Amino acid sequence: MERSGAERRERQEASCPHCGIAVEGPEDAFCCRGCEMAWAIIRGAGLERYYEERTELPPRPEPLRERWDSVEAERRSDGTCEVRLAVDGLRCASCVWVTENVLERTEGIEDATVSYATGRATIRWDPERIGLGEVAGRIASLGYRPRLLGNEARPDRTLLTRLGVAAFAAANVMMFSAAIYAGWLGSMETAYVELFRWASLALATPVAVYSASPFFEGAWTGLRHRVLHMDVPIAIAIGVLYVQGLAGTLAGFDTYLDSLTMLVTLLLAGRVLESGGRRRAAEAAVTLAATVPATARRIVGDTLEVVASESLLPGDRIAVGAGEDLPADGVVVSGRGALQRALLTGESAPVTIEEGDEVWAGTVLLDGAVTVEVSVAVEGTVIQQMAEQLRQAADRGTKPSSTDRIAPWFTAATLVIAAVTFAVWLPVAGSARALTTTIAVLIVACPCALALSKPLTAAAGLGAAARRGLLFRSADALLETADIDTIALDKTGTVTEGAVEIVAASDRDLRVAAGLERYSRHPIAVAIVREAIARGVPLPAAEGVREEAGSGIEGHVDGTFWRLRSGGSDVVVLEGPEGYRGLIRIGDRIREDSLAAVAALQALGQRVVLLSGDDADPTRRIADAIRAAEAWPAQTPAEKAKRIEGWREAGHSVLFAGDGMNDGPALAAADVGVAMGTGAASSILTADAVLGVGSIAPIAAGVRVSRVCRGAIRANQVRSVVYNVVAVSAAAAGMVNPLVAAVLMPLSSAMVLAGAARVERRVRARERS
Repeated sequence: MERSGAERRERQEASCPHCGIAVEGPEDAFCCRGCEMAWAIIRGAGLERYYEERTELPPRPEPLRERWDSVEAERRSDGTCEVRLAVDGLRCASCVWVTENVLERTEGIEDATVSYATGRATIRWDPERIGLGEVAGRIASLGYRPRLLGNEARPDRTLLTRLGVAAFAAANVMMFSAAIYAGWLGSMETAYVELFRWASLALATPVAVYSASPFFEGAWTGLRHRVLHMDVPIAIAIGVLYVQGLAGTLAGFDTYLDSLTMLVTLLLAGRVLESGGRRRAAEAAVTLAATVPATARRIVGDTLEVVASESLLPGDRIAVGAGEDLPADGVVVSGRGALQRALLTGESAPVTIEEGDEVWAGTVLLDGAVTVEVSVAVEGTVIQQMAEQLRQAADRGTKPSSTDRIAPWFTAATLVIAAVTFAVWLPVAGSARALTTTIAVLIVACPCALALSKPLTAAAGLGAAARRGLLFRSADALLETADIDTIALDKTGTVTEGAVEIVAASDRDLRVAAGLERYSRHPIAVAIVREAIARGVPLPAAEGVREEAGSGIEGHVDGTFWRLRSGGSDVVVLEGPEGYRGLIRIGDRIREDSLAAVAALQALGQRVVLLSGDDADPTRRIADAIRAAEAWPAQTPAEKAKRIEGWREAGHSVLFAGDGMNDGPALAAADVGVAMGTGAASSILTADAVLGVGSIAPIAAGVRVSRVCRGAIRANQVRSVVYNVVAVSAAAAGMVNPLVAAVLMPLSSAMVLAGAARVERRVRARERS
């Protein structure tokens, strides 16, 4: 028996209430038992708002494949367990909201936090009341896939493929259109014009159907759930332009498929750029953890055995020789040496370690030999905690942009005006004129200028900042810099050169010390010899030189016995005959332009503070030299990050600049993190921007550029809205036909482009003022 047309339409339009998959049957039919269960869970938890407010559909629920109950979780002191999971399939803020709330309302789960930015969830539960398998099953029942961190999914290349198709088509359609436009001035044969039009349509079709599908899907989802966002007017504009192009190709009038393909290309390019930094924190954490050596020499009785570092347990004893990285945290039980802690404190100057001193994985024993008793397993080491802090600092939300706030009003106004235009013209001039006028309204109201205001202006700003030595990773990072009011600077390697230097010493003392140290590779020895050479002091020959690890060096120069030893964190003592005592002060040389850079930042209204892992005296000396407002010495990586978080909680917007692996948590915790281009790989991966020159001076330029861009975007948005109001009013009054509307449409985009082009000029004007 054949179904009626109404019945067929009803079945075609029916979709699963949870995942939106098309189904046969009534409108409330579920596609599977999993969706029905998810729907029941969400409604049972009192979270019906999810279905009204979501802007993206969830994936279809699938059964779990992993054996979650065998997974080891962190046991807390209160008896609860905690785990961090990656959650695949989170497509919008509503997905995060419903997942978080369903978990928090599940019996036995004490706390749950889900981050849309990183796609990760932190869950704490009572193992006596619920198991991890049930927790993971709860997430899976909503249509999302929980995974253990480390089992990362392959990145989705679909968006990049869509961009590639659109860019290829746009380049070719633009050439065909240019040929047609050139034909207006001459006498192009009709056959060639038709060929170019059909070729343009053939290329524009996959752009409209495939490349632009995310905009249509987003618009449809928003309309179904009564949520108006920027995808709605974009989808309308793309649809109208394509239909007009199809009709023009068939009927033989001019089309504007070049505008369609270029619009989709630019919008997709913006989305690709905005999604590029998602995995940086994880990459930085992996790089940081990789600094720990993979193997260790464990002492078993009278023998040594090579074992994997991750197999070390508290109580094990390991042997560490000169030049080796420590594989674990522990305490020195025998031996003596010089330890470089740059990984943890950022300071290049070594410290002497001996029996009873604490040492850490990832640090380097420059000289000597020690036996270390392991104090914690590998997952509890300080360096692993730093890597974890990088991941946790990334799990925070992002601020909505001004375009996001304008989008609902713009969308609503466009749809209302188009509907009113059609309703008014229909009884007055008939359906043909009403449709023509409505199309004119929709083409003129194309939100390309509003949508492109941020990426075009930010692109100009990114270029302006790059020319001044500051390379931002994203438009969001650039624009966020405009709100900064506190600049926190690492000391060593950022404000200073980052290498041991001789700050003060007489030529006589320097000559003797250089003679003793000329063959040593210790960092202080290298600095002494380098300073002597720089001053033109000849290096004397030394005899009977004996270097004692972690203690000093002694020998005869000019037939006289001398001894060089440490006198503190920033001084070396030269002891000679008859009680002679000379002092050689060491330190880290301040970069030549650091003082001027700090002054430039303060002139922009910034509060500049110094955060350092070094001792109080050298930290305060450097802070006074650059005239920083505050100095915070002896800061561990965790303390730096915590202090920055405290300033942010107090309402400040913080930019942190650093160069070392130890700066990773602070870079991630700040609103904007800036890494020295010569710094550690993990700090560069974590940072929002990288200094391309050995100076902090470009930070001030970045602040200026960001403020100029923020103002330019606001001005562009105002101009775009004013233009649309005037043009749409004229189109609705019947004063603009579709052809003229298609010509006028790029004008608002041209105004945005002109505003973006003025960014460099305005930045230069501010630099001169």
